[in-house]
Amino acid sequence: MDKPPVIELRDVSLTFEEKQVLSRISFRVDQGETLFLLGVTGAGKSVLLKLILGLIKAGSGQVLIHGRDLAPMREDELDQIRRRMGIVFQEGALFDSLSVYENVAYRLREEGLGPEAEVERRIREVLRFVEMEEAIDKMPSELSGGMRRRVAIARAIISQPEIMLYDSPTAGLDPVTSHTITIQIAKLRDVQHVTSLVVTHHLQDAFVLANYFYLEQKAALVPWRSLNPPGSAPLTRFLLLREGQSYFQGTPEELAATHDDYLLKFLA
Repeated sequence: MDKPPVIELRDVSLTFEEKQVLSRISFRVDQGETLFLLGVTGAGKSVLLKLILGLIKAGSGQVLIHGRDLAPMREDELDQIRRRMGIVFQEGALFDSLSVYENVAYRLREEGLGPEAEVERRIREVLRFVEMEEAIDKMPSELSGGMRRRVAIARAIISQPEIMLYDSPTAGLDPVTSHTITIQIAKLRDVQHVTSLVVTHHLQDAFVLANYFYLEQKAALVPWRSLNPPGSAPLTRFLLLREGQSYFQGTPEELAATHDDYLLKFLA
């Protein structure tokens, strides 16, 4: 029997104060796949992340994680689901009064896991993964915007999540720093095979992730077509929301080949 999708929405609608926020949204994200959520501000992208986290409930339809419907779950059951997820918020959302070490340790402290020596080992491991170990004792105020995002990624992956949710992870960053964050997302996808859902306004980042593969031997992104033996394309799809509805779902190739006027304006 086939495994259920890691994330699946079935005909989900949601209304806030008599305003239709989402209307009959359906999609699935399979193991190791990356789904990019696109759309103008207010289209409902961040609301979808909250639904997947179980922070709000759908008005109708189903939100399923590994085939389990979130709607009837108690809060303790939802907490168990959330522990399998990591989330990176826009701007990083670090605790300004805590050092990098304590920020990354926060989730482990909440879960009461392990002696301090083991906690430190894991913190150093994830900071090394995002190339930030040298900043372990710094405060957030001492970090650049890109460094803060990388620390936020380290904090999100400390509990080895199966699912990563990114809410505009490169917003407000310069192109070079934005590319650095894109590399980290690809690294998680291609090294740890994490399933990802990425809210973004940066289509260039999305197409880079769709066409490049993180190669550990080179510690860099390489075109997947150049792999020897030839690799397969990263599992990548796009979902564009328009006024709370699914306007487009498809592959990078299908999006790039579109003749739809609205999509062409969005891509411009």
